[in-house]
Amino acid sequence: MACGGLTFCSVTATFSAPSAVSTPIARSARRGTVLVLVSATGFGMSAVFAKQAYAAGFNVPTMLSGRFVLAAVLLWAVVAWRRAPLPRGRALAVCVGLGALGYALQAGFYFGALAQIDASLTALLLYAYPALVTVLAIALRRERPDRRRLAALGCSAVGMLLMLGAGGVGGAAATGGVLLALGAAVAYALYLTVSAGLPAGLDIFAVTAVVCTSAAASLAAAGLATGTLHAPHQASGWVWIALLAVVSTVVPIAGMFVGVRDVGASAAAILSCAEPAVTVATTALVYGERLSPMQALGGLAVVSSVAVLQLRRRATRPHPALQTPEPATVAATAPADAPAEAVAAPGHPADLADAPAEVVAAPGRGVRRRLARLSRRARSAPAAGTRPPTDPAPNRRDQRAPHHPAQR
Repeated sequence: MACGGLTFCSVTATFSAPSAVSTPIARSARRGTVLVLVSATGFGMSAVFAKQAYAAGFNVPTMLSGRFVLAAVLLWAVVAWRRAPLPRGRALAVCVGLGALGYALQAGFYFGALAQIDASLTALLLYAYPALVTVLAIALRRERPDRRRLAALGCSAVGMLLMLGAGGVGGAAATGGVLLALGAAVAYALYLTVSAGLPAGLDIFAVTAVVCTSAAASLAAAGLATGTLHAPHQASGWVWIALLAVVSTVVPIAGMFVGVRDVGASAAAILSCAEPAVTVATTALVYGERLSPMQALGGLAVVSSVAVLQLRRRATRPHPALQTPEPATVAATAPADAPAEAVAAPGHPADLADAPAEVVAAPGRGVRRRLARLSRRARSAPAAGTRPPTDPAPNRRDQRAPHHPAQR
């Protein structure tokens, strides 16, 4: 009778456990998809907010200084609310340098290009940065030049040639705008390459708050030194600065941060391709900007290079909720005030998914003991299929967001 009861419990758990685990996974995947798309939409609308600020009398230094000051205030409020630890030592120095130099240059180039050429062309030219990041990774021997990466570089190169050779970008002002947009892509690629060396356990909101603060100080100092800081002609211009800081900076940062944890970095990179599409659509509706057919085809090729880079990696990895996290990852995602034993305790969905049915259904303290043994066994012998076969020694940078939250 006892054996029959145990068998019955095992069979029941075999059929009920997958639904109990898969339902939260499906919900988190839907939530993550929505949040990444919201993030891409917010970043994509920054071009409209910037052009409206220009029309109200703002110039690039004043607009960016106001944007980063307000964004930094809001981000520090989030850091204080979350009680997030701040970067220290070398990591803090790198974050300050990323903001004062890399982020400030990238933003200055990008929004300077918006003042000279169409926003749709600017956004598509900027999207050459994933290919540039890949070139830098290969040059630094962080990645291997396999067929997938070479195909992505080919797509990006063909797309750039189509966009720049399609006409409509002639004249000194337009040429200057194109160079600024390409300079923004180079600056952002360097920014991402350097930021990839930061410790994985840093809180992303704390890092972004330091970066935005440093960028605000750098841009404000440059504006004061050159005498280019001034109040706008129309007070309504501050509304567009507020929208740029909130809708196109803070909200997308939060959305991308949570979305990447739900769907994974590879899926988020593909979903983020909606960003230039939002820019093209909104500027067409508001300003009547139009891409030529060849420019549109080139932009599609550039954006497709992101999907080429990520599709195989996405196909060879399970859902993030089913992966056994490393201790550093668990510590990074746990609440700041969580006790150490709570952070180290087993019970991640990966442990439940791999556990025998009777373990999932068994009551009492034995559950934690059995799960602890399974967790240690899983960490000592990683399951097949959790790493792509083309990357024999992947690093933890692959789990980072495809777009650093300190975005455009």
